[in-house]
Amino acid sequence: LPMGAGAIAGAMGCALCYPGHPKGIRPVPCLCPPSLAALMVVALVAAGPGAAQQVDLVLPPGADDDLRDILGNASLVVQTLAGDGAAAQDVVAAARADYRQLLTGLYAAGHYGGTISILLDGREASAILPLDAPARIGRVVIAIDPGPQFRFGAVALAPLPPGTALPPEFATGAPAQSEVVRDAVRAGVLAWRDLGHARAAAAGQDLRANHAAAMLDVAVTLDPGPVLRFGPLEVSGNDRVRTARLREIAGLPEGRTFSPAALDLAATRLRRTGAFQSVALSESGAILPPDLLPILAEVTEMKPRRLGFGAELSSVDGLSLTAFWLHRNLLGGAERFRADAAITGIEGQSGGADAELTLSFGRPATFGPDTDLTAEAALVYLDEPDFRLWQASAQAGLIRHVRDDLTYEAALGIVSARQEDEGRRRDYTLLTLPLSATLDRRPDPFDPVSGYFLDLDITPFLGLAGSDSGGRVLLDARAYRSFGADDRVTLAGRVQAGVVLGADLADTPADFLFYSGGGGTVRGQPYQSLAISRTQDFGDGPEEVRSGGRLFLGTQIEARVQVTGAIEVVGFTDWGLIDADPRPTGDALWHGGVGVGLRYATGIGPIRLDLATPATGPDAGRTLQVYIGIGQSF
Repeated sequence: LPMGAGAIAGAMGCALCYPGHPKGIRPVPCLCPPSLAALMVVALVAAGPGAAQQVDLVLPPGADDDLRDILGNASLVVQTLAGDGAAAQDVVAAARADYRQLLTGLYAAGHYGGTISILLDGREASAILPLDAPARIGRVVIAIDPGPQFRFGAVALAPLPPGTALPPEFATGAPAQSEVVRDAVRAGVLAWRDLGHARAAAAGQDLRANHAAAMLDVAVTLDPGPVLRFGPLEVSGNDRVRTARLREIAGLPEGRTFSPAALDLAATRLRRTGAFQSVALSESGAILPPDLLPILAEVTEMKPRRLGFGAELSSVDGLSLTAFWLHRNLLGGAERFRADAAITGIEGQSGGADAELTLSFGRPATFGPDTDLTAEAALVYLDEPDFRLWQASAQAGLIRHVRDDLTYEAALGIVSARQEDEGRRRDYTLLTLPLSATLDRRPDPFDPVSGYFLDLDITPFLGLAGSDSGGRVLLDARAYRSFGADDRVTLAGRVQAGVVLGADLADTPADFLFYSGGGGTVRGQPYQSLAISRTQDFGDGPEEVRSGGRLFLGTQIEARVQVTGAIEVVGFTDWGLIDADPRPTGDALWHGGVGVGLRYATGIGPIRLDLATPATGPDAGRTLQVYIGIGQSF
């Protein structure tokens, strides 16, 4: 292609005018006639002493904004002068390399007959040797006439497997963008690889430009190569995790037909253990007879131990302190052991301080590569407004990773507890069967702006002593949608539903019942302020007893508006309902809250500040609750 008057047209020819020559490089001028239209300044960059003071990217009037962006992003000169202190020699080197960079940008936009001129204080950059760079460059002018946008003429890509879907833009009459050709070739190669042809590749191409008609004919030949099977997994980079366990976790189907999806899944299995900082699986260059393709796994291990802590402050719930200690490779097979400790409700208005100590163990790939073994033991003390609870529990179970975003979990557990409330003290023991399913399709679970999250927990329990038998069901559903300029507005919604079945209200464990109010349910309302009041006789005559309900329905809605790159303002409303009956009745109780918030983005998630007030009841609009924490509220 022409490179502009005085540029390097004699050093680099046009790959379209000379399609038979390797890489299109010929020591003769290109046959495409140069032309330069009216110029327009579209960029200005200031630089420090000794560097260019100004860079102008000049295009004809009416040039497409997307083309300006493509060329501006492709230019090494623009990038070099984006910071301070670029030396003149560096500017010259970047400018000389920019001819090819900008030519690639023109191809990407479908312009195959353009001209490029890069002037450094009036001198063409290609005529300035890097070692002869001036001491100072005052102005850089990048003048580009893109010429007409070409369109595809005849297009051909073969052979292809039956049913291969090529990009719809790869068609006669569509803009002839080079990336479209690459996407079409990539789609053809991937289609063959999905059928086990691991070495599929482009074998030849014939690209011909008709400059008079501004048309580009494209013909690409693919070579599928032989069908291959997975060979052995060869591991490197592991110091502490045993190689045999690493192979078990990856679960590569050795001996089966090659599949890119199976290769990606093996890498995902290794990453989700949390034991590795990086995982890279690649295909070996050699094929073992008769048709085995070895796979190379290069891993970098995480540091085995980690210590963390957190704090959250609420004007109602008080101060919450949490800490954990984690070992990522306890027994040399990527086993995770974690100890969590928490003290919550310190100096709060939600009863006394609560405490919890939890020990958990997880072993990946225990019954196959997608099934993990888990075990957990916990000691809990709850000092709630309506009851106090001392509880010890233990459970063991399995986690099944159906997909990267879908997991099932089942466990068998035992719970022993002592509960004290206004009317009585009782001891009870339960045998539990916790079942759960989680579907998480949020791109970023810590600061979601799109997608959705579903979690369903079903816990049948058998009262061995001091309690009825029954079941507890809890659903948590969240959805996110962003819109507006640069998706700066995000609507977030959450629905919670819980029900206790089978057990009588008075004989259900207190921590299985539902309350409403506070940061996790209805902000603005006091913690657990919505509860069931009933008359109960424990042997000393009737008395009023306050407890949670057997039914809970809640919703939270937020509108998050990004003001700057780091600051969001939020408006929200929360509502909650509870009932003593598993189905809503005329006696159901409900309340709501409204408020505003502020989010400040950090490397560990947004810092959250929410101010909320009741939307119902005698204190509506008269009291203010403050919530501070890290991460979005949901």
